[in-house]
Amino acid sequence: MPIPTSRFRALAALTVAGGLVLSGCAATAEPAPDTSSDGASTDAFPVTFEHMYGETVIEEAPERIATWGWGATDAVLALGIVPVAIPSSEYGGGDNRITPWVEEALDELGAEEPVLLDNSAFTLSVEELLATDPDVLVASYSGLTQEEYDAVTAAGIPVIAPEEALWATPWRDVVTDTGRALGLEAEAEDLLTDLDEQIAAAAAEHPEFEGTTIAYADDDVDTFYLYLPADPRVEILEDLGFVSAPAVTELDSGESTFYTTVSSENLDQVVADVLFTQAEAQEDLDSFLSSDRGRLIPAVAAGAVAPIVGEENVAAVSPTALTLSWILPEIVEQLATATAVAQG
Repeated sequence: MPIPTSRFRALAALTVAGGLVLSGCAATAEPAPDTSSDGASTDAFPVTFEHMYGETVIEEAPERIATWGWGATDAVLALGIVPVAIPSSEYGGGDNRITPWVEEALDELGAEEPVLLDNSAFTLSVEELLATDPDVLVASYSGLTQEEYDAVTAAGIPVIAPEEALWATPWRDVVTDTGRALGLEAEAEDLLTDLDEQIAAAAAEHPEFEGTTIAYADDDVDTFYLYLPADPRVEILEDLGFVSAPAVTELDSGESTFYTTVSSENLDQVVADVLFTQAEAQEDLDSFLSSDRGRLIPAVAAGAVAPIVGEENVAAVSPTALTLSWILPEIVEQLATATAVAQG
């Protein structure tokens, strides 16, 4: 799930600047905007979105929100609204196909489960969607096709489609776009400020992360993946102070915008102080770390590995308005242990 990177220094500066702006605004009394009963600012509408399929205009604050893709559901819930329809989570969602952080948010809001749109084939059933009578479909970070977009908009439902390419909208933009679509732009900015502060605080608690080189890898039996700096999961590691190892981009074959594959005979070239990796089960991780091919990687041989284990945890590493707080403590703990090994 690719996303352009941002660096920790820029993040910290943004957090400080945001605090100054907020404190400055507090000193000046201004008329409060009109709001609807659900808290959405009526002054925000109409609002226009430009995206890969053209332009979408939302004329008034929507009341029935449907989501598609990754992150939009979390953003809507984090802003205190329960969607009428959400995509099923085939990976990390358990038997009921709803991720634990979404379940927690629904419990906190005292809400029943929304209608689940079947996501098993990664295709949107327009019929299922329209049956929920939505006012808007938020699909900023998704694989929404032109055909699906045309079918939904032909039914009179405005759609927030991916900005420039499928699965390529930055995770922070998903939060911002969702806030704008719901008339809760200020609340979305506050949410992002809080999330950025959590990352900055974790980085400040671990100055040893700063400048440590890292590679994010995924061993999938026959294929070894390295995630590139454009991936949002790598972005979070860099926000914490790590630096993507030069080997990552040197090994990039150009096959994808957010990952590259490495053949077994070249695994010794994956040189980084720390290896961050994921596995669906502990036995899978143990098998990889003890294998001859795995131990070709210098960080594996040295024991400087930060693993995330379990479908729920692996899914949560992809940042959203809800997953970041849910998984950040585990990420930081694993990284701290691996960095201590790397630094002796």
